[in-house]
Amino acid sequence: MLREHLTQDHGAASRKTEEIAHQINWFGEKLGLQQGHHLLDVTCGPGLYAVQLAQRGIRVTGTDFGPAALEYARELAKNQKVTDMVTIVETDVRTWNYPAETFDAALLIYGQLAVMSKDEAQTVLNGICQSLKPGSKLVVELLNQDRIDTKDSSWWYTDEKRLWGDAPFMLLGERKWYAAEKLSMERYFTIHLETGQLDEVVLNDQTYSTQEMTQMMLSAGFSQVQIYPDWDTVPLYDSQEWNVYVATK
Repeated sequence: MLREHLTQDHGAASRKTEEIAHQINWFGEKLGLQQGHHLLDVTCGPGLYAVQLAQRGIRVTGTDFGPAALEYARELAKNQKVTDMVTIVETDVRTWNYPAETFDAALLIYGQLAVMSKDEAQTVLNGICQSLKPGSKLVVELLNQDRIDTKDSSWWYTDEKRLWGDAPFMLLGERKWYAAEKLSMERYFTIHLETGQLDEVVLNDQTYSTQEMTQMMLSAGFSQVQIYPDWDTVPLYDSQEWNVYVATK
């Protein structure tokens, strides 16, 4: 998974370096970031945003539960000589004890809120709001529900070295859309051809209307929410698929 986050061949796990730079410029403007501010990067992964923000004088606390990605984030901060500006916390963001009124801004980007149940998402929003100083802002990036592919589908392929394995494997995948819940479920079956081992991975992606997400943010304690469709024209390869929310405490 870490390899997929770091590759510049695609942006399916983490965005490419050039796109991240465009996003960080946008964050700086919309969040009013200044040198010395303290930002919470929720589900920070390998620290690609945290370190770039630290290089601009922003203190960053990044939280995630992937040990390999977090070790990479620490090494990246060390290599870029910003270890004094970056704190990496290995934790489950759904149950983390969010400190009260600590941060000047927060990020929860690339649809990470959607992999949680609605109750878990509300808990995380509550925690982030609690952790922000009054007047501070949170950015949340979620797929535009009106542009979601709702067709059921299935596929298969073979390969030797990709996300699902480092030796010959066959991947069988299926996707199903649950209209009532506005949720897609993807199931991946990997057959490792040298051993016959079968692995199964299930991914759920909960979508939200702008009205529902706005209400959840207000319920968490935010005072107002601005919505930027199509990534506010930031030049990303898939910008038209996303809504970006900026919630002010």
